[in-house]
Amino acid sequence: MEERQIMQPEPPKAQKPADRTDTMSFLEHLEELRWRLIKGLLGVLVGVIVAFIFSDFFVEDVMLGPTRADFFMYDILRVDALNFELQSRRLPGQFFTYWGTLFVMGFIIGSPLFIYQIWAFIEPALEFREKKKSLFSTFFITFFFLLGVSFGYLVLVPFALQFFAQFQISDIIRNDFDINAYFGSVSMWVIACGIIFQIPVVSYSLSKIGLLTPEFLKTYRRHALIIFLIISAMLTPPDPISQILIAMPLTVLYELSIWISRFAVRKRKQELAEAIGGTPSQD
Repeated sequence: MEERQIMQPEPPKAQKPADRTDTMSFLEHLEELRWRLIKGLLGVLVGVIVAFIFSDFFVEDVMLGPTRADFFMYDILRVDALNFELQSRRLPGQFFTYWGTLFVMGFIIGSPLFIYQIWAFIEPALEFREKKKSLFSTFFITFFFLLGVSFGYLVLVPFALQFFAQFQISDIIRNDFDINAYFGSVSMWVIACGIIFQIPVVSYSLSKIGLLTPEFLKTYRRHALIIFLIISAMLTPPDPISQILIAMPLTVLYELSIWISRFAVRKRKQELAEAIGGTPSQD
């Protein structure tokens, strides 16, 4: 007696979850971006409120702290500091400086949420594996931004302020600093350092899409070092210790960017090899 083969119905194949970005129109993408920006700006607004609550600390101790010779970083950096007074030459000068300080502090405090909202706008278009990587990258973007802000305020600002405060071309000219110019310079230096410290992140992104290679960074390593030394020499007193304190973090960032670029290029080759069914070459 022949055994009858019982046919089992095949289980339904798992289907890939629908990507909502495939069905969104251009205007819907703009609407999504608008709401993400609003949420990010709400985070900045919360930061401004926090800065307003502690306004005495942020204005007196943070923004105006480097104007006093007893600022704690001057002892650590061994800077021969001078007290200098600020003047308000415009009627709303102090008003603009007060609220400008709160908005800058609010942006720094709310920057993690703002960066996250930008990532959340990009996230739906990514694969699940890439979503995890992007979330990880968001953490590092915020980390390097806050690290750069800290470096700008604790190292660059003290050196730069005392350099310009003590620089004179003639004894008959007295340095009187306007409070708005002071606020603008300090804010620019601090935010600029936060952006400059994104060099490793930019290196990874450009290397991942094939626009940058570690060989290119190695070729121009000496040029970058010379630029860093020139910048540090312009902003510090004429002693090697001060120049090293400015140039060393920039050099470390550049070397880190070379390593990150090498890692990104290797990952890109591996992903391309997997996509075409080959075996990635080992560098």
